[in-house]
Amino acid sequence: MQKAAERASRIRAVARVASGNFLEMYDFMVFGYYATAVARAFFPARSSFASLMLSLMTFGAGFLMRPLGAILLGAYIDRYGRRRGLIVTLALMSLGTLSVATVPGYGTIGLLAPILVVAGRLLQGFSAGAELGGVSVYLSEIATPGHKGFYVSFQSASQQVAVVFAASLGAALASFLSPEQMIAWGWRVPLLIGCSIVPLLFALRRSLEETGEFLARAPTGRARDLVRSLASHRRIVLLGVMLVTMTTVSFYTITAYTPTFGKDVLHLSDRASLVVTLCVGLSNLFWLPTMGALSDRIGRRPILLACTLLALATAYPAMAWLVESPSFTRLLAVELWLSFIYASYNGAMIVFLAEVMPVEVRTAGFSLAYSFATALFGGFTPAISTWLIHATGNRAMPGVWVSFAAALSLLAALGAPRLARAAHPAGRETGLRDPA
Repeated sequence: MQKAAERASRIRAVARVASGNFLEMYDFMVFGYYATAVARAFFPARSSFASLMLSLMTFGAGFLMRPLGAILLGAYIDRYGRRRGLIVTLALMSLGTLSVATVPGYGTIGLLAPILVVAGRLLQGFSAGAELGGVSVYLSEIATPGHKGFYVSFQSASQQVAVVFAASLGAALASFLSPEQMIAWGWRVPLLIGCSIVPLLFALRRSLEETGEFLARAPTGRARDLVRSLASHRRIVLLGVMLVTMTTVSFYTITAYTPTFGKDVLHLSDRASLVVTLCVGLSNLFWLPTMGALSDRIGRRPILLACTLLALATAYPAMAWLVESPSFTRLLAVELWLSFIYASYNGAMIVFLAEVMPVEVRTAGFSLAYSFATALFGGFTPAISTWLIHATGNRAMPGVWVSFAAALSLLAALGAPRLARAAHPAGRETGLRDPA
């Protein structure tokens, strides 16, 4: 009876902590889904390509603030607690979302419109810099022994719920509203819906309890001491950046970029692209906890190596097959295959990254590594893919970009044992050996 009560309590804790992560990914996905509409509303230009690129660069600009948020907010969470920090990140995320959702278009307030939208995206990025790391660390610290991979996978799983919800809402709007209505005002509806659930998310976050592992350790020093400690572990942070690169590039390729790729490159309907994105979210939602649990049994590193090699071998050939004869069926098949690779890799990688980070800078180190990878590679994936196709005329170039990311992560997985041992001389579990 007591075990059942403890299990139910942990399930509720997982749901509460992951709820804010849902909002972060939902807002980012909505902006990516409606990049074309956002471009027309805020970034009018002489050519549709230039307008779209400005919109996609704004999407990517939010990621540039993530490293700063990772350092400042991550240090705050490591010093003052997981619960308190996660409430702060949710508050900042909500403010950024509200600003993007309510700013009038360029035709109404002129240059002020794109300035405010960019500011809102930067605020979203700043808060997201520590949100993902804070959630992952919280889940790793409340996990039962031998089940960290399964617990931490729900950080990414909550993002997939956001992908599914945003894609379902987008498909419904595309059915009821005309393309003209979507361009004019329909794209704001999903953002306003995101704003409407903020009070519920705050209530859930406020009900969280602090983790026992954080309460048990000695208080840390000032924020500057945490930053100094973080700098001393810069090699393990760099390893983390390389590990995350494949996750972030493949994720934004198969989610945020899919609607734009399907419509503007493959010339498929909005509805078809959004249905594919919905299916990708469901696929991710299945494979993430499945492979997280598998990593608890066989270790993290075998999965990391296998998935990076699969991506290197198949990403470009799959994209080339798709663009040879674009169709809904081929797009779905390719995206689901890349979804399997992404979710399998990420299910093992997220918990591995949380495990290798030293406890005194666990949130800040995790967040910084993830944020740098997202800022340098993943967040600009839609823009980079669009530019590569435009520059080369080869519509399969997103596959090359995914392969590049896989190569970096493969190198990191190969070099992980030595750096992990250096960061943890006492020999705690990192997933490199057989899990407990």
